[in-house]
Amino acid sequence: MGEGVDPTQMCQSLVDKVAQSKQLMAITDPELLVLFEDWFEELEDEVMALVRRHGPLDAQDLARTLGLSQRGATFLVSKLNREGKL
Repeated sequence: MGEGVDPTQMCQSLVDKVAQSKQLMAITDPELLVLFEDWFEELEDEVMALVRRHGPLDAQDLARTLGLSQRGATFLVSKLNREGKL
């Protein structure tokens, strides 16, 4: 990536877009989508490990711990709950 690009901010932006729209796959370069999916899986694993270690966390605490927006953290928790992983 070029200088001045914050990859964490870029990924956070993608998480927010997923929370807002199910059309991400239609507008994302396939190579970028693979990288995003890998990163997102790592985030899910981190969330599950934190919950196992510390018990349920609210979205604000989770966001602060993982460096995400509260909206991104809420999306992750909701997704994991729907999938029965939490």
